[in-house]
Amino acid sequence: MENDPDTILVHLTGLRRYAMALVRNSSDAEDLVQECVCRAIERAQPWRKVNDVRSYLFAILHNLYVDKVVKKGRRQEIVSDEIVERKLVTGPNQTDRLALRDLSRALDGLSCEQREVVLLVGLEGLTYEAAANVLDVPVGTVMSRLSRAREALRQAMDGGRQPASAEAKPGKANGHRVVSQRAVAPELRGRG
Repeated sequence: MENDPDTILVHLTGLRRYAMALVRNSSDAEDLVQECVCRAIERAQPWRKVNDVRSYLFAILHNLYVDKVVKKGRRQEIVSDEIVERKLVTGPNQTDRLALRDLSRALDGLSCEQREVVLLVGLEGLTYEAAANVLDVPVGTVMSRLSRAREALRQAMDGGRQPASAEAKPGKANGHRVVSQRAVAPELRGRG
């Protein structure tokens, strides 16, 4: 990586966004970003060229998150009375907030691996290959996790309902046994 500080500064906004989405706390997110930048600068070597600085920084941030947050477990957050009071006097904008709340809950309902892929590809706009490099997994794994995560998000945002086509059709996939009319006794045919 080059010793030019602007190389890192260009990516700070994206790093902050990703860190905030991971830890859901601005103070912890800033700590993650600060440590990420420190490590990147600390490990910068004039003979070691980094081709994709953005992926390199996101990989450092991801690894810090895994090391500090996931392995040590989540800690309880203390909310001050001032923050609670400010939240209580905010004007109404329920529709947008409810949609964001539902999306946030749906994201929280995903596995850690699926949430990371959705955030890297969906929020940060990384390619599948770049996300695979950040997470240190094959591209196919990224695609699979993203597909499952999108379907889980779709179902969660629709209130857990399955598509009408899946609900309406009886069959083995839905736990029903399909019986032909010929196999049913004549006196039972036509009964619901």
